[in-house]
Amino acid sequence: MYWNTLAAGALLGQTVSAQNMLRFGCSQLTVERADPLVNPGLAPSPHTHQIIGGNSFNLSMEPVTFDPAAKSTCTSCTYSEDFSNYWTASLYFKSPDNGTYQRVPQYANAGIQQTGGMTVYYMPYSAKNNKLTAFKPGFRMLAGDPTTKKNNRISICHRCLGNGEGFAPCDAKDTGELPTKFCPQGIRATVIFPSCWDGVNLDSPDHKSHVAYSNSGGLGSTNCPSTHPVAIPQIMYEIMWDTGRYKNTAWYGNGKQPFVYSFGDAVGYGQHGDYVFGWKGDALQKAMDALPSGKCANANCSVLKIQSAADAEKCTKAQQVVEDVGVSGDWLKEIPGGVQVMN
Repeated sequence: MYWNTLAAGALLGQTVSAQNMLRFGCSQLTVERADPLVNPGLAPSPHTHQIIGGNSFNLSMEPVTFDPAAKSTCTSCTYSEDFSNYWTASLYFKSPDNGTYQRVPQYANAGIQQTGGMTVYYMPYSAKNNKLTAFKPGFRMLAGDPTTKKNNRISICHRCLGNGEGFAPCDAKDTGELPTKFCPQGIRATVIFPSCWDGVNLDSPDHKSHVAYSNSGGLGSTNCPSTHPVAIPQIMYEIMWDTGRYKNTAWYGNGKQPFVYSFGDAVGYGQHGDYVFGWKGDALQKAMDALPSGKCANANCSVLKIQSAADAEKCTKAQQVVEDVGVSGDWLKEIPGGVQVMN
């Protein structure tokens, strides 16, 4: 279900080929109530996340001193030098019949083999003169806000698949909220991160102030603000939720739908993504430098090491906060943590 690359290039008005980006799948590493970025050391954290990447992921991951590339022994991602961790909130189906909850599973994006997890993009749209600065060890950031009640469709969006697809991610055919109609092929959630950096701070207290969007919050342009002049890869997550299995059309329409995020958001505006950098050595910089030449496109970057999907799928991690969060399709009496649903 990925977007037409030529259309994306035209949309952004750029000469760089939209295919010259990293686009790769990462299988599920673990699903649990852990959040070392926002709630470091807290066991459990307030709500459930689905996590991908390096298996050194843990509850604290101390800033600067913790190096995922040095501590991980495997990664659930396509590129075997990428031990970064990426995570988002989980999605639950709330039964209109009895009020119980079932975790909605993820499925693989088009052309990608993976178990659960999501698709990760590293895009070059903020680069001037093909100059893009890869993240430094210790870098981390957050996109989205789980407490927001505002629609921010250009960077946090949902696409109803099989029922009228859009074009580029978070375009006018997508919605900031969860779709209120039945989506036969599921819902694709997209989280777009900032593409500009202040060039100094690897993190900030809110995990956002050290980075900025170059294009009013959406896909980047070459116009980084003077406060954040350094063009960095624009990361984007795509999560394919298998909501098509919940087929009763009576559950949809008139502003209603049966899904709720793990932090209690039944609207969808608060979907968010967390990122902790963990590429080995200068691998990511080499890949970014190779983008203009066409040697590095999607999941076929010749300057990076690629592992098989089977090896990526083998990389999993046992829960550190052991509890039933619905990974096996169990029906739960409440959202893990007793999270209350907010409309």
